[in-house]
Amino acid sequence: MARMKRKQVYIEVEQDRRLREVARRRKGTESELIREGIDRVLASPPLPTLDRKAWREELKFIDDLTRMGPVSGKRTWTRDDLYHERLSRRH
Repeated sequence: MARMKRKQVYIEVEQDRRLREVARRRKGTESELIREGIDRVLASPPLPTLDRKAWREELKFIDDLTRMGPVSGKRTWTRDDLYHERLSRRH
């Protein structure tokens, strides 16, 4: 067996119940399931990091557009026009 390091974790009551049930059905241990879960998380691609500066810039851009108010002039189309145009492209 590989060298093990002891960790103490807190899980929800429902997680505990389900973990015990799955371990019993598989005829294994809860620890094996936890290690399997850790391996799955570590094998999955990392989540992209949040670029907070880019988000702040985007929110500022949106706020600036909102402050400008509505665009002058009227639109020349209706929602129904777009719907019918889209349908006609499919056929």
